[in-house]
Amino acid sequence: MTYLNEFLFIFHLLAVATVVMIALRMGKEALMALMGVYVIIMNLFVTKQIGILGYSITATDSFTVGTGLILNLLQEYWSKEEAIKATKLSFFLAAIFVIMSSFQLSYIPHCMDNGMHAHFVALLNWTPRIIVASLIAFLVTQFVDTTLYGFLKKQTGQKYFILRNYSSLLVSQAVDTVLFAILGLYGIASNLWAVIIASYIVKILAILIATPYVSMARKLVKKDNHKS
Repeated sequence: MTYLNEFLFIFHLLAVATVVMIALRMGKEALMALMGVYVIIMNLFVTKQIGILGYSITATDSFTVGTGLILNLLQEYWSKEEAIKATKLSFFLAAIFVIMSSFQLSYIPHCMDNGMHAHFVALLNWTPRIIVASLIAFLVTQFVDTTLYGFLKKQTGQKYFILRNYSSLLVSQAVDTVLFAILGLYGIASNLWAVIIASYIVKILAILIATPYVSMARKLVKKDNHKS
C-alpha cells in the first residue's frame, strides 16, 4: 500500500498555508483576493473524491482549512468587519463563477471543438443540489468561524493565537462537514456518517499541521504594519 495521496495532501496543505502567508505580507486586499480564489477552486473540485488513510474524502479540504486561516488572520491583523467583508466577497465570486460557467456550457460547440465541450460539461455541470449545499455550507461555516474567533480574541487579547485558531477551525470545520454532507450527500452516500467522520478526521489533521505553520506569520509579519 502506497501513501502517495497522504504525502501529496501534506505538501498541498503546506503550499496552501504558504500562499496565505505570502498574501498576508502583501496586505488585506491580497488575503481577500486569495480567499476568493480558494473558494472558486473549492467549487471547481468539490465533486472529486480522493483516498486518504483508506477513507474517501473530497479533494478540497485543504482549501476549506485555508479559507478559515485567512478569516482568522484578517481578524487578527485588522478586524472582524474585514473578515465579514471577505466572506461576502468570496460568496459573490463563487456565485458569479457558477453563473458564468452555466453560460459557457450553454453554448453549442463548433465542429472544431475537438470534444472539449464534453470535458467541460463533465467538470462544470454540477447538480443544483451540490451547488446549493456547497454555498450554504460555506456561508454558515465562515459565519461560525468569524464569530467564534472574534469571541475568543476578545477573551484572550493578544495571547493564545494558536489556541484561537485551533478552536475556531475545529468547530467551524465540523459544522462544514456535517452541513455539506446532509445537504449535498444525504440519500446519495451509502453510509453518510462514515463520510462525515472520515472527512472530519482528515480536516483535523490538516488543521493540526497548518495552524502552527501559519502562526509563524506573527513572527514574520508585524501587526503594526497592517493597521491601515
